[in-house]
Amino acid sequence: MKPPDMPPPRARILIVDDDQAVQISLALLLKQAGYATACCDDAEAALARLSDAAFDLVLQDMNFSLQTSGEEGLDLLGQIRQRWPALPVLLMTAWGSIALAVKGVQAGAANFFTKPWDNLQLVQLVQATLQAQAPAPAAGELSAHGGRAALDKKFDFSAIVGEHPAILRVLATIGQVAATRAPVLILGESGTGKELIADAIHANSPRARRAAVKINMGAITSSLFESEMFGHVRGAFTDARTDRKGHIACADGSTLFLDEIGELNRADQVKLLRVLQDQTFQPVGASRSEQADVRVVSATNCELAELVASGDFREDLFYRLNLITIRLPPLRERRSDIAALARHIVTEVAASYALPTPSISAQALDWLAAQPWPGNIRQLKQTLERTMLLCGSSQLTHADFLAGEPGDGAAAGEPALAVGGMTLDQVERHMIETALTQHLGNISAVARALGLSRAALYRRLERHGIAA
Repeated sequence: MKPPDMPPPRARILIVDDDQAVQISLALLLKQAGYATACCDDAEAALARLSDAAFDLVLQDMNFSLQTSGEEGLDLLGQIRQRWPALPVLLMTAWGSIALAVKGVQAGAANFFTKPWDNLQLVQLVQATLQAQAPAPAAGELSAHGGRAALDKKFDFSAIVGEHPAILRVLATIGQVAATRAPVLILGESGTGKELIADAIHANSPRARRAAVKINMGAITSSLFESEMFGHVRGAFTDARTDRKGHIACADGSTLFLDEIGELNRADQVKLLRVLQDQTFQPVGASRSEQADVRVVSATNCELAELVASGDFREDLFYRLNLITIRLPPLRERRSDIAALARHIVTEVAASYALPTPSISAQALDWLAAQPWPGNIRQLKQTLERTMLLCGSSQLTHADFLAGEPGDGAAAGEPALAVGGMTLDQVERHMIETALTQHLGNISAVARALGLSRAALYRRLERHGIAA
């Protein structure tokens, strides 16, 4: 088996597994792909190897004895992250322990793969991990060499605000992978700015000369999926009066952004898989397949690996989507950026309403930085916009934000549903925004709470100009 691109000639990989058959299989596969490998049986031997020689990547099992809790693997991962923070680690786990591997990725692993593995997919994952992470500096190194300013000199990150180390790592990763065609999966809570990250990947790629094609996968009904994605020819069905290009064809030579990919049902997942496998698709009613050169970036607030474990998401599609995974931190984990974000948001909001840009008092900024923000940047923007419109002064103070808070009639921690003096459209918008905040942007939960279908909810979001 020959991989698409040869890896760096000196890349060295450490394989840590107590099963000699696994060691031999992985070592042979990686040797054929051009890598140098070394093997060991347990955590103690792995740490000794890493201390004695330089490695570019670690492939480690989650268990090295009869116990199957995964604590041994997580402990080794923690020690590697502490002593060699720039060294990427790929976790290998049995099919039934995907949730454990997800926990490892959240603790700092670059990614994971399951046993048994697909040889080609594993080699591609190794290549992508080395290309994306080995050259990328750690947050501390970024700070020491100019931090955000150094990144901004090399890339266009103008739409992304922040200098927190977690954001610097995200931006550094974007810089490493943007020029490639590797598929990227963006994970993060609702409202953390996943679409902005997708925009930055596209803007810094050779495909930026063409507009990216963005699709909300949760808004496409299953009955229209093939026509929307692949297009159709005249006469393919009753209302097909003319040929129509689908999203895939429109994205030829550009980037295809699949938002809310976790909402795609299994029947449609297999239809999407072919496009990712060989870049071909067949319009509805057509007699031949067509080719499209697309770079896929997807995003979700779900943990896709857990959906794979539960059987709700196809494993083969998951591995096609997550060659590179970017995890966005929630706003509560980057509080040092809140003041800069607030100033940026009030400037944008003021421009959109043709209003003077107000300043924000120091006390108000401290208050904003102390809030939990379960809805993340989206909720912060909503709070700032509401306060600006209700206050109307040249400076937003702590008292202005408190005055704009919901009344006492709401249950603790929930926005009130006061409707006095509001039009029906305003009430509807307010109810939708309140439900989005209460359910942390989960579209399915919001639709259920409001008694709407997902399609009906998306129509209302579009009508009111609410970003979901």
